[in-house]
Amino acid sequence: MQSMLTVVGCLLLATCCWASANPPPISSPESSSLDNFSSENYPPLETRVKPLTLEGAITQTLANHPQLHQYRLRQQGQAALRSASSLPPALTIGLEVENFAGSDAFRGLDGAETTLALSSVIELGDKARSRVAVVDAKTERLQLQRQVETLDLLGELTAHYIRALATQQSILLAEEALSLSRQMLVTVERRAKQGAAPEAEVMRARAGLSRASITLDALRSRFERQKVLLSTFWNETSPGFEKLSGNLSRFDQADGFTQLYRRAQRSPAIALLASEARLQDAGIKLAEAQGKMDIGWQVGIRHFAESDATALTAGISLPLFSDKRNRGAVAAALAQRNEVDFQRAAATLDLYQRLYAAFSLRQQNIAAYEQITTEVLPALENALQLTRQAYENGRYRYQDWLAAQAELLAAKQQQIEVATAAQLNQALIEQLAAEPLPLALQ
Repeated sequence: MQSMLTVVGCLLLATCCWASANPPPISSPESSSLDNFSSENYPPLETRVKPLTLEGAITQTLANHPQLHQYRLRQQGQAALRSASSLPPALTIGLEVENFAGSDAFRGLDGAETTLALSSVIELGDKARSRVAVVDAKTERLQLQRQVETLDLLGELTAHYIRALATQQSILLAEEALSLSRQMLVTVERRAKQGAAPEAEVMRARAGLSRASITLDALRSRFERQKVLLSTFWNETSPGFEKLSGNLSRFDQADGFTQLYRRAQRSPAIALLASEARLQDAGIKLAEAQGKMDIGWQVGIRHFAESDATALTAGISLPLFSDKRNRGAVAAALAQRNEVDFQRAAATLDLYQRLYAAFSLRQQNIAAYEQITTEVLPALENALQLTRQAYENGRYRYQDWLAAQAELLAAKQQQIEVATAAQLNQALIEQLAAEPLPLALQ
């Protein structure tokens, strides 16, 4: 499976053209150092269908999530607005009748004057072009909004996938804990029959077995909920898969923070604010153009009923003080434009903080994972073996064996947790930078 952001990188290019996004396959990671949680060392979960991969989850989400399809309708709306904005002022036809239904000579229609006129407005200040520029800027912003929302959605999907994959690994660990509890109960019962262990230890071992079973059932129930949650990303409520394909322990070298931050500054989230600034610039030009006066004109023909004569009519109208009346709109547009600059500066600071925190936490969790794998687990596994042998020989107490086993299981769970945290921070880095790193889940 390839990196999630390899898929997203292709998506970003596709969204600029408003085409259907089809992510490429996600690269397979190398062999995991998390050998204790590999499917080769544990009985596999029951499967009736092919395991779900992150690539498959992303592909189905891009194809079926309703949130992504609404942008096509919005684009159609923007195209219609652009067409309407480029139209010239409408022509108006009017009919006016004067001097009728009065008194004396103006009774009835004998003295009526009827005028049929055509009127419109001559726009000055290139208003049509300014309106089109505003619509074009909104269309550009809409495209970037789609990219940002797609990245956010895929980032959320990846986070849920990682957590579900961690639960799947925890189930394997819980199965190991259940097996160890069974072995412990068998050993304690044998020693109790030999008179070397009290009946209380047998009861405690049975309780430990029950607690291990409860923990396993809870994890399996959580995994079922997580599978349903994943399925909703592609608009389904019944999961069509039984297990996930992935490896939490794959860690490759990533670029330094400086390079990542430089990429993140070119991300769609920052580009969206730049697009907002261009939209406000277009709004300022439109507000200034609206301050230019428009010339109203009218031409027509008038009929005099009394003499049965006709004559042409013509007229123009000019608004007074239009520039002065429009100064408020221009000032408001300028204020909004300046506000965007501060929003962009604040967003850049927030981006730096989030990216640095994710980068630092990823490094920290990878280091913790390596230390647990190379130092903690070998020591605890050896300690458990020695403690069990000593208990069977009557030199150690039951509590010593139980503590050694609990410490080993806790360390293995911690190994899963730090690997999960590293992957979650990796997914956040990819989402913020909008570019793939050489890290893969599988």
